[in-house]
Amino acid sequence: MQITKEKKIEMLRSMLLSRQFEDKLTELCKIEGKIPGMMILCTGQEAVGSGVCAALAPEDIIISNHRSHNHLLARGADPNALMAEIYGKRTGCNKGKSGTLHLAVPEVNALCTTTVVGGGPPIAVGTAFAQQYRKEESVTVCFFGDGAADEGSFHEALNLASLWRLPVIFVCENNLYAGAQRYEEHTKVKDIADRAIAYAMPGEVVDGNDVTAVYRAACKAREIAVSEKGPTLIECKTYRCHGHGEADLQLYQPKDEIAAWVEKCPIDKLRDEALSEGLISNDAYEEMNRKMNEIVENAVRFAEESPFPSPEEALEDVFVSSRIS
Repeated sequence: MQITKEKKIEMLRSMLLSRQFEDKLTELCKIEGKIPGMMILCTGQEAVGSGVCAALAPEDIIISNHRSHNHLLARGADPNALMAEIYGKRTGCNKGKSGTLHLAVPEVNALCTTTVVGGGPPIAVGTAFAQQYRKEESVTVCFFGDGAADEGSFHEALNLASLWRLPVIFVCENNLYAGAQRYEEHTKVKDIADRAIAYAMPGEVVDGNDVTAVYRAACKAREIAVSEKGPTLIECKTYRCHGHGEADLQLYQPKDEIAAWVEKCPIDKLRDEALSEGLISNDAYEEMNRKMNEIVENAVRFAEESPFPSPEEALEDVFVSSRIS
């Protein structure tokens, strides 16, 4: 499968934006009182969200988890609104009510993120069922981590998706750690993708730091889904170079292991490939870097200049039935 120059540049830009966005959040988290709540980042994993989202159509849906910024930015979320939401500001994509861990950006069909481990797959089955019922030519993608693949909800979701041949793509970001627990300590099988055979669906392992490999796998899975042939499980082998959250000192992660994975940076990999193929020059890459930095700085400025919601706004956008039983 040939990947166009435009698609590779799109994915490079997407990964750069995600990295710079989260590098800025790392800086901001070091300033006391600047950012409310726990900050969970995906530094080192950007190829997964950027590769998968590049394979999707505008009408496709994504369901994300607590490590969602890359997924949302790759899907096209406004960096200003996303940063403002992380700050808890009124101009945020959820009016300051979700913060960083419970985001939803429905205008780009990112319907929810969930911090409940294993909470995403059943939701994705529901949205995929709706797409099938309405005879839509669209799919649902569900992102989750290796820890979620040990939850009962994961197995129930795959079973039902397979039984009903639903147009859903399950994307496991296997970053080797579930919280502070190493993969071998919570999962016996070598590859989570092997579990797909129990539900009679395709299962594929890809290098989660190779955005082109992720993109190809997602394109194939989407073609299967829209052809009414059912779901696919994709396992992306990757690594989170930061702790579970920014307050995590990573004492359980060997320093040489972190360093080895930093050398496998997905952004550097695609940059070097694009340079060697003549798709981009060094000057053009540096200009792209500069533009992404400008976007992030503008997003921080927008967030910091935006007002907090008033206490009364806590009662808005809340569904309450008027019926009295």
